[in-house]
Amino acid sequence: MELKDWMSLLAPLLLLPAIAATAQQTTVAYGPELQGFEYPYPVRQFEFASQQQPLHMAYMDVRPDHPNGRAIVLLHGKNFCSATWHTTIETLTAAGYRVLALDQIGFCKSSKPAHYQYTFQQLARNTHALLNSLGLRDVTLVAHSTGGMIAVRFALMYPDEVRQLVLVDPIGLEDWKAKGVPSISLDEWYARELKTNADNIRNYERDTYYVGHWSKDYEQWVQMLAGLNAGPGKELVAWNSAAVYDMIYTQPVVYEFANISVPTLLMIGDKDTTAIGKDFSPPAVRATLGHYPELGKNAARQIPHARLIEFPDLGHAPQIQDPAAFHKALLDGLAAGPQAR
Repeated sequence: MELKDWMSLLAPLLLLPAIAATAQQTTVAYGPELQGFEYPYPVRQFEFASQQQPLHMAYMDVRPDHPNGRAIVLLHGKNFCSATWHTTIETLTAAGYRVLALDQIGFCKSSKPAHYQYTFQQLARNTHALLNSLGLRDVTLVAHSTGGMIAVRFALMYPDEVRQLVLVDPIGLEDWKAKGVPSISLDEWYARELKTNADNIRNYERDTYYVGHWSKDYEQWVQMLAGLNAGPGKELVAWNSAAVYDMIYTQPVVYEFANISVPTLLMIGDKDTTAIGKDFSPPAVRATLGHYPELGKNAARQIPHARLIEFPDLGHAPQIQDPAAFHKALLDGLAAGPQAR
């Protein structure tokens, strides 16, 4: 056996002490709106009414010292919050961009309604209302994971207000239902979400987001989610999370890629394997899901004016796994984007 083969076998064993050390960390229980977890910048609240109830969306509005005249809106993924964009916010504001990073309804420091009809159109409308309240009508959307599905819908609904669309390992590049992923009920999603804890978050993220590797830098985001799901509002948190999963499964955006009219930058970690429902799909179906090198290329062919950037060795969260490489590519892509209209 060659040396590289031995190293491949030993790599998981070498990783065990680091995983064990982080697993011993005690999870702090946070409130249902992440009370107790500090964000890197001041958090504001946008108060509005939706579906006959008062709601609020948390957001950070970070201004650069030397503005370049462009505003960027950061949209987080399903297992992320606006705080996870911390290093991206630093990088973009240093380059002169005004950055708005928000928590969608049902997530993180925003409202967790007991009853809400989750649709990507509704989340896009909520985002649009926030931007209107701030007088922002010419923005670049930088969206990760589930945020990519929201951003696609936003760009389809408000094309004249989006200067550039940047999709970072977006999910929704395939229709899982059409590929054979079984449907499960909202109650079943809820029961699954009630079991969320630090260990299963860490294990999933290690294997899917970080290509089998782990770093102590990732642990803060594990504890953020675990604490949210361990706090006094965990049932409400789990219910909203279940409703979001149902939305993701039932509302594909892949069939409308050809209708996107704004310049689009696709940033894909080729080692990403994310697919909704993969873990409870039959083996034959599971084998067809989450092939991001293929999915990214297909999306780039379908979206007019699209440019594809691939990170061959990165997974689902390149902005966290390799911030230097990701931010260089992002800044280059933004600089090459369209000028003011």
